[in-house]
Amino acid sequence: MEIEFKFQVPPQHLRAVEQDIRAATATRKHMQAHYFDTLDGALAARGVALRLRKEGRRWVQTAKALGDGPLHRLEHNVDLASTGATRPEPDAGRHAGSPVGDLLDKLLDHGATPLVETFGTDIWRLTRNEREGDTTVELALDTGKVMTPPGEGRGGRASQVCELELELVEGRVQDLVALAQRWSQRHGLWFSTVSKAERGQRLLAVEEGERAVKATAPVFDANEAGARSGEAVQRAVLAACLAQMLPNASAIAAGSEDAEVIHQLRIGIRRTRTALRELDALAPGRFDAAWEAPLVEVFRALGAQRDRELLLSAMQPRLDKAGAPPIDMPPADTRQAGSVGDVVRAPAFQAALVSLIGFTAPPSDAAPAHADDAVDTRRTLQVRLAKLHRQVVRDGKRFESLSAEEQHRTRKRIKRLRYLSEFVAPLFDRAEAKRYIAGLVPAQDALGEFNDAAVALAAYREAAATDPRAWFAVGWLVALQPAGARACHKALRQLGEARRFWKKG
Repeated sequence: MEIEFKFQVPPQHLRAVEQDIRAATATRKHMQAHYFDTLDGALAARGVALRLRKEGRRWVQTAKALGDGPLHRLEHNVDLASTGATRPEPDAGRHAGSPVGDLLDKLLDHGATPLVETFGTDIWRLTRNEREGDTTVELALDTGKVMTPPGEGRGGRASQVCELELELVEGRVQDLVALAQRWSQRHGLWFSTVSKAERGQRLLAVEEGERAVKATAPVFDANEAGARSGEAVQRAVLAACLAQMLPNASAIAAGSEDAEVIHQLRIGIRRTRTALRELDALAPGRFDAAWEAPLVEVFRALGAQRDRELLLSAMQPRLDKAGAPPIDMPPADTRQAGSVGDVVRAPAFQAALVSLIGFTAPPSDAAPAHADDAVDTRRTLQVRLAKLHRQVVRDGKRFESLSAEEQHRTRKRIKRLRYLSEFVAPLFDRAEAKRYIAGLVPAQDALGEFNDAAVALAAYREAAATDPRAWFAVGWLVALQPAGARACHKALRQLGEARRFWKKG
């Protein structure tokens, strides 16, 4: 099991990082790797990589796969002890008996599926070890490129690599986190989820940018009693939140301005904040209060981008259809935030990400779980779910008479109720939880549309100060408010009749 942090190094900071590594005895090595997959890309589809790498004069075969958290990777290396210039042939059987080898064997149908070379890398690696207490961490600065061979009617393509990896050699994960914080903050680095294998796969697919990553459910080990303790539930839920946040944040930090990537990062942040708020009672005092401020700052800054996208792509066409005169909407307010990339690369947000990642790693000195822990966890969650449900239903009964601020609060509560239900569904009756969550969707959609109209109304009112044509939009949106409020009231009233899954059993 490999435990590491990987950061992108801005080109303008490369020299300083290199000098910092060379402050102690460092080793420089030239590495040329060849990656292999099946013709249909079965390994890449499962997040598995198989490579042969020439390190100096030796060849090493490596198999890698995703692990059970943002810090973990399955990895198995085989030194082929070949110093010749001729590249050995890949053999998946070399990894037999290892966890990643077992997965590889299954994907290759026990050796029946042939392998083909897909892409390669040409990397110069500068390494040294650093101590943090009794912990040893390897620092590895990689510079070079990933490239694909020429194909049918097209030339090869290349992607530049400039990244710093901090890998735990021995010791505590918490010490690795402390070192990662210092190096990232000192040199303005940002956490990256993109491996060299993923770079190669994107070159093969001729993909530009990154795909938005949506939320996935937490994973609890049903065979492990400790998996349902309060601390274990906190770690599993935050790991699931990070599985959505990190790839989207990584893409934006690298330059993506894709609206869906931005939207999914905001959802990931909102889910994380829900977890921090609603799950603290499971094991009080373990969450760091310092995480909240940078999460809120990035969420709000990206919200300005999302609100403008809403106006241009959703609301303005509806207004055009209603006969609204054309107006020029003012640009999103980025005076404080800067670009979306600047926002995500900000040191405070990166520090929060590193700390959250470290939180999800089980401590080596964790106390054994007791049989009563799962019972206490379940009871605490029942209280949290019941409270949110009760508040949402109460607000729904009088939604039309609530102030705008109270209506917005209700919308935030129903989102928290949905996210919390999704987080803990595996700890209750899954079928009942799925049915309840499905019942939340109409109410959340109705409140979402109502809120979008309120956001648009505020924007057009602001625009009307300089462009009187915007008053058409203001009047049209004001006229929609009563019907929107009634739709929310109806959807929330139906929620009050829903079967609450946390009561069963």
